[in-house]
Amino acid sequence: MPAPAQQHPQARRPPRQARSAALFQLATEIPAAILARALSIHTNVAVAWQRLSAGDRTTYAFEISRRARPT
Repeated sequence: MPAPAQQHPQARRPPRQARSAALFQLATEIPAAILARALSIHTNVAVAWQRLSAGDRTTYAFEISRRARPT
């Protein structure tokens, strides 16, 4: 096993963050219907993941604008 200083920076990601990154990468590579069936999720969820992961800045900005603002 390599020393911690030699590990890839992403190797230290928390498991949930790494899982999310992998799912969003997958969403960019396969059609929503296949993603939904492979992961046993609703097709609408797969479509939403594809929209968010596709680099569509307009959609991303819209999603961010809908979030509650901290007080």
